[in-house]
Amino acid sequence: MALPKSESQYAGHEVTSAASWMERREVVFPTVSRVAVCGGTHGNELSGVYLVRERLKKKKLTEEDDLVSVVTVMSNPRAVQQCRRYTETDLNRCFTRATLSCTVTDKTPYEIVRSQELNALLGPKGSPDAADLVCDLHNTTANMGLCFIAYSDCDWICLHIFRYLQRQMSNIPVRFIHFDLPLNEAYSLDSVGRHGFAMEIGPQAHGLVRSNILSAMQDGVQHMLDWVRLFNSGTQFEGGTVEIYTMVKNVHYPRDPETCGLSAAVHPHLQDRDFCLLRPGDPLFKTFSGETVNYKGTEPLYPFFINECAYYEKGVALSLARRRSIAIPSIRSERDRKPRRCMTAEETEEEDETEESEEANGLWNGE
Repeated sequence: MALPKSESQYAGHEVTSAASWMERREVVFPTVSRVAVCGGTHGNELSGVYLVRERLKKKKLTEEDDLVSVVTVMSNPRAVQQCRRYTETDLNRCFTRATLSCTVTDKTPYEIVRSQELNALLGPKGSPDAADLVCDLHNTTANMGLCFIAYSDCDWICLHIFRYLQRQMSNIPVRFIHFDLPLNEAYSLDSVGRHGFAMEIGPQAHGLVRSNILSAMQDGVQHMLDWVRLFNSGTQFEGGTVEIYTMVKNVHYPRDPETCGLSAAVHPHLQDRDFCLLRPGDPLFKTFSGETVNYKGTEPLYPFFINECAYYEKGVALSLARRRSIAIPSIRSERDRKPRRCMTAEETEEEDETEESEEANGLWNGE
């Protein structure tokens, strides 16, 4: 039932006020001192593979400076060597708590063994010793631009990095996909870090590399590291609003009831239109006999991973999401001081005493 006019106005005021309060709020985080950049989790997604190889050519597994330590990891070297998504099982589904804690035997699939090795290197998952930020690099055959994929819609570190990349990379769409799963059930490599996300860029066919997609990934990684250094140096990032896409469900291909084989392909009106609103009654599939199958859902949703090659083995044609606006607070690192304001002469002496006290405690006057 609709609210009376006065009540609906009040409810809207509450929502607006809550968002405004969140945007004005300031949250202080520890510095992001340990960052992992991972590629080759899927061995045939070659932008991440070549980016990692280039970084490792420097003969340093770890890059260190005063503000951040970066470790570069080739996640699935066997699959990379064979240029396959995986050798025995999908490594990027092996990071649930149950899989990471299972007993390893000589019959355990290589990717499960490797997931536990990566958890020991970058985790343990959910512990204070885990890497501060894990960025796992992926390619998709779908027309998705650059996407962050994460399990939390309130990880302010990841959302601020996303917002920073949106502003820095005007030549490519940058979006945020939210998979609403608890940490125990989060299954991908990035979930090992205290903060983490997959950086998914496409379209690019598996088993090849496109220079524009590789360049976009290189730029994305560099901007991420730039943001971390700015954050660690004391820069305050102002609050605001971002749009995210929360996963709702997967849509499977139609199948022949007798052979169980596919009986349709993604409709040409939908192909390559990732993140364009799909409304009830819109064309969804075209059967191999030429008939159109329309979207029968009752809610308009946003499709992504449309006709992703790797999901044929799962029978998934695309995923659907709701688009939402999220208010994010201002954030800064705990080493930061608030910016100076103009002071009266009477305040100068008190300020000098405050500065001496803060310097003694190791605080730094940021930008």
